[in-house]
Amino acid sequence: QVQLVESGGGLVQPGGSLRLTCVASGFSFNNYAMTWFRQAPGKERELVAFISNAVRTINYADSVKGRFTISRDSATNTVYLQMNSLKVEDTAVYYCVRIRWGTREPDYWGRGTQVTVSS
Repeated sequence: QVQLVESGGGLVQPGGSLRLTCVASGFSFNNYAMTWFRQAPGKERELVAFISNAVRTINYADSVKGRFTISRDSATNTVYLQMNSLKVEDTAVYYCVRIRWGTREPDYWGRGTQVTVSS
C-alpha cells in the first residue's frame, strides 16, 4: 500500500534551517507529482511546495518563496523540503502528500512532522 513517511522536524530558532525528508513506498514514485502541505494551529492546511514527476514544474507558496526548496530523488523515492531563514509563522505540522495522477488533487497523506520555530 501507499506509504509516505516524513522526518526531520523539530525545534529551531528564528533564522535557522531544517530539512524535511519524505520516503515514499508502495507506488511508482516517478509517475507522481509530490507536494508538501502544512497546517498551523487554528488554520487551514496550506500548500507549501509542489514538484512534478519529471521535475519540470516546481511551485511555492508566496510565503516561502526564496526560503524553501523542494526536491526529489528517484533513486531513493524521497522528497525533500529544505527550509532556510525560518520564521515563527512557519510553525506547523508539515505533511508529505502525493498528487493524484493527471490532476492537481492530493490523494495520499503522510502522518506529518512537527516544525516549531521559536526563540
